[in-house]
Amino acid sequence: MTDLSERTDWIGETFTSDAGWSLLEDLVDVGNRMAGSPGEREGLELVRDALADAGCRDARIEEFDLQGWERGDAGIDADGRSEPCIALPRSPAGEVAGDLVDLGHGLPSDFEEADIAGDVVMVSSDTPEDVDRFIHRTEKYYYAVEHGAAAFVFRNHVEGCLPPTGSVGTDDEPIGDIPAVGVSSEVGARLSRRDGGEPVTVTVDCETPRATSGNAMAELGPDTDEEVLVSSHVDAHDIAEGAMDNGAGTATIVEVANALAGVEADLDTRVRFVAYGAEEVGLIGSGVEAERADRDAVRAVVNVDSNVFGRTLSLSTHGFDDLTAAAERLADRFDHPVSTSEEQVPHSDHWPFVIHGVPGYMVAGETGDSGRGWGHTEADTLEKLEPRNLREQAILVTALVADLADADTEIAGRDPGKIAAALEAEDKATGMKVIGDWPYDDEGTVVR
Repeated sequence: MTDLSERTDWIGETFTSDAGWSLLEDLVDVGNRMAGSPGEREGLELVRDALADAGCRDARIEEFDLQGWERGDAGIDADGRSEPCIALPRSPAGEVAGDLVDLGHGLPSDFEEADIAGDVVMVSSDTPEDVDRFIHRTEKYYYAVEHGAAAFVFRNHVEGCLPPTGSVGTDDEPIGDIPAVGVSSEVGARLSRRDGGEPVTVTVDCETPRATSGNAMAELGPDTDEEVLVSSHVDAHDIAEGAMDNGAGTATIVEVANALAGVEADLDTRVRFVAYGAEEVGLIGSGVEAERADRDAVRAVVNVDSNVFGRTLSLSTHGFDDLTAAAERLADRFDHPVSTSEEQVPHSDHWPFVIHGVPGYMVAGETGDSGRGWGHTEADTLEKLEPRNLREQAILVTALVADLADADTEIAGRDPGKIAAALEAEDKATGMKVIGDWPYDDEGTVVR
């Protein structure tokens, strides 16, 4: 029986461990960990070795091919001024001109009410509080494509002269349809004030070679048919250290591996750790793993992404009642705040499993702020994180994983059709269909 409630030695050891924080420092010092880059490979190797050092067995990297993207220069020329911007990953190269149209938040209704054919469209990175769901960057991009825009400008809603990044493109067409750039809140305000309705030129220079990524993985516990999958992603956008997103999550799962290695004999179920590559360009690594794995043997997925910046642990349970119950047991046991939500979160590495009805958590940190904050900007740096938060959360995630690995813990899956219905009810299906991420047919069967 996987029950750690009678033991406290592992808690003290985890709270004084530096294994996770040391790995986090190593990851941010790599520099560019963009999907398919040498830096991403170095990061995968660091994680593989850290899992082996923790005592896991069969530490390895399983490679896969992907569409690469390498940044060049980007610019916006407006009335003779050159405004600073950065290309969004998987934007195509090109130079296009058109009148600048500021569509504010870039809601679906904003696009429906505007005639933007041939224009350069600018939208904000946030969604108003009175809108029931978050409108993702890629959804706004493909509304712009659908309505005939010549280029897409993504404006950060967070002040600080920080242009945001984030990929475009789809599974079927990895390189996007129109040039796309990110601008800071301040540059966006200046463009809107001085150049709204006036001609601007957007230029993107990039290379799109074929590339190789991979997933770093290792195992602990008995060699059972069933397994608990504990995951994160190693890659980060090339403009930043990727400390929060997602060096923090990767450091956390390595700390969990160290903790569980010390109590390995108590585990009822195999625990497999996977640090994915190429998450930031479309959940590619986790998609590869979800197709390769025996999904029926996965008791649960615990995916950790962008957690340490907020002290309160946030657990999205996707409507799996047994996962919600486990989260409540965790909060009660440690008398520690744990935030839960049953809404569908289709934007991290749990999702390629959840769409099939595999029970899965999205584990993050609750900040109380709108949007990503420092994430997806060059300000995603190490000094904004604290070792205390990493250690506390590693303790909580370790206890959660041990609970899920207990043979007496019941964890029921869901019919994929119910996941599809939840997405429809939460008004998320429309956007997923726009960007080509809808995986279901009319009967709720997964078809990709």
